[in-house]
Amino acid sequence: MLLKSKFKLATAIGIVLSMLSLLVHLFLANYSAGGITRYSLHMDDVLPFGPRPRPRRLWGSLSTLDHLHPYAKPRKIYPAPDYHNGFIYAKIYGGFEKIQSSICDLVAVARLLNATLVIPEIQATTRAKGISSKFKSFSYLYDEDQFISALSSDVAIVRGLPKDLREARKKIKFPTVSPKNSATPEYYVTEVLPKLSKSKVIGIIINGGKCLQSILPATLEEFQRLRCRVAFHALKFRPEIRALGNQIVSRLRVSGRPYLAYHPGLLRDTLAFHGCAELFQDIHTELIQYRRNQMIKRGTVKEQLSVDSVSRKINGSCPLMPEEVGLLLQALGYPSTTIIYLAGSETFGGQRILIPLRAMYANLVDRTSVCSQRELSDLVGPEAPLASDMAHPPPPKTEKELVDEWKRAGPRPRPLPPPPARPYYAHEKVGWYGWIGENDTEPDPSPVEFRRQAHRLLWDALDYFVSVEADAFFPGFHNDGSGWPDYSSLIMGHRLYQTPSGITYRPDRKTISALFENVSDHRYHPPRNWTLAARQHLNNSASVEGIVKSAMLSKPVSFLAHPLPECSCRTPKSPGVQSTKDSHGRLLFGGEEECPDWMVHSLAMVSTKNNEPQNEDYDGDLPEDDSSQDTQQESDRSDMNKSSEQDEEMDPDD
Repeated sequence: MLLKSKFKLATAIGIVLSMLSLLVHLFLANYSAGGITRYSLHMDDVLPFGPRPRPRRLWGSLSTLDHLHPYAKPRKIYPAPDYHNGFIYAKIYGGFEKIQSSICDLVAVARLLNATLVIPEIQATTRAKGISSKFKSFSYLYDEDQFISALSSDVAIVRGLPKDLREARKKIKFPTVSPKNSATPEYYVTEVLPKLSKSKVIGIIINGGKCLQSILPATLEEFQRLRCRVAFHALKFRPEIRALGNQIVSRLRVSGRPYLAYHPGLLRDTLAFHGCAELFQDIHTELIQYRRNQMIKRGTVKEQLSVDSVSRKINGSCPLMPEEVGLLLQALGYPSTTIIYLAGSETFGGQRILIPLRAMYANLVDRTSVCSQRELSDLVGPEAPLASDMAHPPPPKTEKELVDEWKRAGPRPRPLPPPPARPYYAHEKVGWYGWIGENDTEPDPSPVEFRRQAHRLLWDALDYFVSVEADAFFPGFHNDGSGWPDYSSLIMGHRLYQTPSGITYRPDRKTISALFENVSDHRYHPPRNWTLAARQHLNNSASVEGIVKSAMLSKPVSFLAHPLPECSCRTPKSPGVQSTKDSHGRLLFGGEEECPDWMVHSLAMVSTKNNEPQNEDYDGDLPEDDSSQDTQQESDRSDMNKSSEQDEEMDPDD
């Protein structure tokens, strides 16, 4: 009996100790997991990292460009015209980049012809039915008052034609012209001015985004500065866009960390024009080929329908894929915690094509993840409801219709009725690609699609603002060779004007494609010399060398993509910079005039105020976090011993 009591006591003690041990383990596990950050769509968790030092190589300003400053005011006698030959009204077709470029050209044309400019009409907004009544065409994107007042010394601008002329325009009594792409000043003086002088009103219809050639004669140098004043000072977005853009920038920098803006450039029209369909799969290839066939019929594309997309990619005619951009950013040394803002209203291929980049950089965000749905809706404004453009299943039949159908079914025995039609799902019909599974021709845009096109202008404008303010910018596709203004080039030109010393990469896609071809078998773990070669190319692209090389291609297409040297000045004590000219002897870089004394004095005061010790004044690169510490140390050692480690393989865990 005593033995049994001792056994029960030992058993009870064992159970108690086991329970205590279990409670201790649970407490320790709960305590140790308390610091784990769980994934959430809230902004505080998307950016879960605190302040870190800013490596100069990745985020610092370029000392070779510190001497440049924006200066677009007239340099010569530039009196406002005391008379005008009539009114010019214009209709602008196309996306955001074409609108931005066309308005700058229109102002220069109005000044050239001594005409009064009626605020241009943006057709993407006038065709959209039911958009907010608060905004009318131009004011849907831009601030009309700022546009008129900022150019009051250059061009007379009115909101509309006088009443009598407005009635005559409705009756089509005035001539209209549709200038070809990159029309010369002589065309307007010899062809348009006589018509304007005779009728006092003329309409200009712009389709390609360029109604005036990019490079003007030396005698019209002030017209180039006028373009800069329009693009960078007069064309301010309406207050709602600027306010939300500032909120996005402040939220991206809320933790004290810089951010990089990235525009993929994956647009359906661009991919179709250059024949990049084979870079995609399934339905996306069919959509690109369908659009390319339309371009061939219109004469926009002079080539065959089917081309070798791989050779086009190697030639640099296709955009860099997001996966490749992620690898290039890794080669540059950007850690996986880098905040990347995805710009642009359209990314052809959707979220699926961004999966590799998001796997490399988890803090890949866009306006939908930084802003609430309410904030985006307030930007759009109140809109009238429209009928949905989604296909609906056939309506159910009444009992009488079913009975009549049964009576008409023929002699018995009758076969079993067919199964009910498969229901339509929203994900099969939403979007611009839903038609291809049922039709051979793309349907005409619906009212809902026209409204979406107007909304894309807002998203492009918002992302343009955020990209210009970014600490660094990486384009996926610029200088595409199409002859049209492109979104990334306009951003790069604005950054070059506003902050010339900021980090703006200008990769040569042909060189990048050759680099990726060399490591196609081990792309994710390339040899160290590949990483150094990619880093060297991208660093050069952000310097004077990259600016000059990019200007060779971009300036003949769009002056706003490279507004130097006309729209900048240099400080008197700046280092000597060798002037660079193109094949026609025109300056591309260097040769800027000295900044005026009042501007030099202001710059000196700002420099003295900001001349404080910072944690980024060092020669090496500090790690962004613990996970990238080894990578940074190895990178520094490889830079010092580059000649002796050219053939060394990169450690997969490096």
